[in-house]
Amino acid sequence: MGYETVLVERKGHVGIIALNRPEKLNTFNIPMGRDLNAALDEMEQDRDIYAVIIRGNGRVFSAGIDITDFPKKNIMEYRNWISLMEKMTLTIAQMRKPVITAVHGVAVANGAGLVAAADLAIATEGARFGLTAIDVGLFCMGPAVPMDRCVGKKHCLELLLTGDLIDAHKAERIGLVNRVVPEEKLMEAAMALADKLASKSPLALQMGKESYYTMADMPLEKALLYSNEMFSELCTLKDAEEGIRAFLEKRPPKWRLE
Repeated sequence: MGYETVLVERKGHVGIIALNRPEKLNTFNIPMGRDLNAALDEMEQDRDIYAVIIRGNGRVFSAGIDITDFPKKNIMEYRNWISLMEKMTLTIAQMRKPVITAVHGVAVANGAGLVAAADLAIATEGARFGLTAIDVGLFCMGPAVPMDRCVGKKHCLELLLTGDLIDAHKAERIGLVNRVVPEEKLMEAAMALADKLASKSPLALQMGKESYYTMADMPLEKALLYSNEMFSELCTLKDAEEGIRAFLEKRPPKWRLE
């Protein structure tokens, strides 16, 4: 499928989506909002893709929403516009396949929200992050949703209220990214992580992610009941049987996808 504002490629069992508006610092407009969600859905439906990487082409990962799209809308138009910009948060959470962001340059506003929404994130040493809408009289309300779930109340509110940028090492300390690497190692590190995930049982990986996101919003007792039911189902699958047998026989498993 062809896209206007993202590029899609596959390496083995890893799908790679590149935000591709480098002349606009990969800011989100309506086409990119649509393209990113469609590309994620394409990866979700592809049975040969086990993990997904999102990266940015050009100098930065993403500088947020394209403010040239902002003026002269009525409230319904703003609702539809913003809903499309933020849909990626729900799309990633509802995908069964893990999504990794590979971040360089800056990831601010909606770009930072995308990093927070991803399941895992790797950043370069020079990367910077921020929720900067407050600096132009707005507020990063949409990005606040995944950010709060990612880094917690105090860190999230500091980013929201100040608009300050933080460096990659602080982003790692507060849990926004998993690891920091030299710039020239970014895609190598992202691919290594994606390949590691892709080497696991795809069914276990996908059921596990689905279980995590579902139980996260449940009360404790219901979360345990639900997770136990999902684990019971997983135990009946041939991949579980093969994984245990391979472990006992000291050999690599051969996943059957059933």
